[in-house]
Amino acid sequence: MISLTDSQKIGMGLTGFGVFFLFFGMILFFDKALLAIGNILFVAGLSFVIGLERTFRFFFQRHKMKATGFFLGGVFVVLIGWPIVGVVLEVYGFFLLFRGFFPVAVGFIRRVPILGSLLNLPGISGLVDKVVLLVRRLAGQHF
Repeated sequence: MISLTDSQKIGMGLTGFGVFFLFFGMILFFDKALLAIGNILFVAGLSFVIGLERTFRFFFQRHKMKATGFFLGGVFVVLIGWPIVGVVLEVYGFFLLFRGFFPVAVGFIRRVPILGSLLNLPGISGLVDKVVLLVRRLAGQHF
């Protein structure tokens, strides 16, 4: 089992609440306040989980500047009051930032007991394989 420090536990809670508020804000027709709270909690939680220095190193790598610009720009646009445009920018930036991680996440989810069974169903398995292949091509990982 992985042991977490107290600040990492706090970060996991903040990140979880951030994702919840983002999801709930989108369900409630892009509520500006919920999306803003979710954005702040998500970024703060990420900083607590991996540390402030590693967060800055992750976001401000030379090859990730475009992705960071879209993601943080989307957060800023949501904060100034244009939630739909901001969320679109954030989702695009999030995809660019974490596109190399998606195939790893799908591989992990396939080994989780209940979720793995769902992802290995005949129709869903082929669709997930195509999406992973597409993401790998977009990420520049040729397998």
